[in-house]
Amino acid sequence: MTSHAEENEDGEYERAVKRFKKNQEEEEEEDGEQRTEDEDGGDAAPAPGGGDRDHLSGARKHASAGKENGDDAHRIAPSPVVHVRGLCESVVEADLVEALEKFGTICYVMMMPFKRQALVEFDGLESADKCVTCGANEAVYIAGQQAFFNYSTSKRITRPTNSDDPSSGNKVLLLSIQNPLYPITTDVLYTVCNPIGNVLRIVIFKRNGIQAMVEFETVQNAQKAKAALNGADIYAGCCTLKIEYARPTRLNVIRNDNDSWDYTKPYLVRREQGKGRQRQAILGEHPSSFSDNGYGSHCPLLPLPGKSRYKRSSHEVPEVVAYPLPQASSYISHSSSSVAMVSGLHPSKMNCTRVFNLFCLYGNIEKVKFMKSVPGTALVEMGDEYAVDRAITHLNSIKVFSKRLSVCVSKQHAVIPSQVFELEDGTSSYKDFAMTRNNRFTSAGQASKNIIQPPSCVLHFYNVPPCVTEEELQRLCTEHDVPGFIKYKVFDAKPCSKTISGLLEFDSKTHAVEVLTVLNHYQIRIPNGSNPYTLKLCFSTSSHL
Repeated sequence: MTSHAEENEDGEYERAVKRFKKNQEEEEEEDGEQRTEDEDGGDAAPAPGGGDRDHLSGARKHASAGKENGDDAHRIAPSPVVHVRGLCESVVEADLVEALEKFGTICYVMMMPFKRQALVEFDGLESADKCVTCGANEAVYIAGQQAFFNYSTSKRITRPTNSDDPSSGNKVLLLSIQNPLYPITTDVLYTVCNPIGNVLRIVIFKRNGIQAMVEFETVQNAQKAKAALNGADIYAGCCTLKIEYARPTRLNVIRNDNDSWDYTKPYLVRREQGKGRQRQAILGEHPSSFSDNGYGSHCPLLPLPGKSRYKRSSHEVPEVVAYPLPQASSYISHSSSSVAMVSGLHPSKMNCTRVFNLFCLYGNIEKVKFMKSVPGTALVEMGDEYAVDRAITHLNSIKVFSKRLSVCVSKQHAVIPSQVFELEDGTSSYKDFAMTRNNRFTSAGQASKNIIQPPSCVLHFYNVPPCVTEEELQRLCTEHDVPGFIKYKVFDAKPCSKTISGLLEFDSKTHAVEVLTVLNHYQIRIPNGSNPYTLKLCFSTSSHL
């Protein structure tokens, strides 16, 4: 475990990680079905990120009922749990409570920020019925945007604490950080949480993504923090917080550093940065263009909704909280690895180059090595541990060539080219990518041009010669035995431009992933051309064309 919690806490952290991994798999299974339902106007409830398989099953039944009965919400059996969709990107739990508490007492809220949806559990059927009926007859606005309501087939939202008392809570919160584009440290989380209520202890652990447990002084402080921050972005467009109550009622911390901190014991020794063997850095700590303050410009401010509701010690919470810039020193870590272990790779269709094509979207790739002792498993050494975190967040549990990938942090701290053998396609089991020009994060300027996106059914293509047509791109897919695209859009280029770019939409996210894995960095040669063009692909921010 990456955290420094004592052994009697380890079991709780392990279970939290397993729940996180299980939830990712459930959301992945629902993704294709949910996209179709949303486009058709259906009211299907997706599998909530923190729920269990009962919610997943309920969502599928809900989808079926929605398609058969159209928008008639009352055809679905009434439930105290209401599914809310059409939320704006900036909505947090407190916004839902503020807009919906007029219908009755709200027991629990489960946010699904990336889907812009939520589940809201009322204290009774009558309150839920008022909410659904009102939403069907008139516009109900949440954080300034109209939302839509329907019953969920789940009768109760499963709490991580498994408590039968809907009003119960815990002063320890479990934070899941989704799309962690920037480093997450104890300093960052303290700055985020402490203005709402006194934070006593923080433990961060990284295995299948980044999670943290934050212990507040009181249950009331934890409740306020959950309401104010659940669904919010720490930094603009990334590092989204998904918050639930944790199982442990107290955290045990033995060391104060970037991954754990006990604010009641300032005398705990902070880990020194010089200990442990580190590889020699050829060009120093960071590029000269990398600001001493981290990422350069000041990070955006995040408003806290309803400032009058969140008070501590008779002082109002500031209207906005300024989050700290990632510091250069936060890149030094001894508890995490810059090596990812990837299993579930197709034995004949995946090789080192194709692994690079997929993982390079989330950070520089140094080396890739397939393990001879574990078929279908590879080690991917990336530029730093945060690149590994991003890869885990976006690629864990996705399907590639009918096999589901499992991506986690490796215990190895470097990839060593030992036991090199030949893969089924005849290529080497090891390849060094440190000097390739296809790495996309080699400088601060180049890295800033990358938009970190989860896999989607739309690919953005660029660096394509203007003479290449839609038919030629379609033929390229056919020649390489990957699915063809269903829609094509090319962006208007400047008259003097030597390349074109555009979008390709596929039937499913899986098809898009497979095409990117195979054709990313394909060399396009044109007649009488001296040098080939390198086709660049990445996932688009568009959900469809």
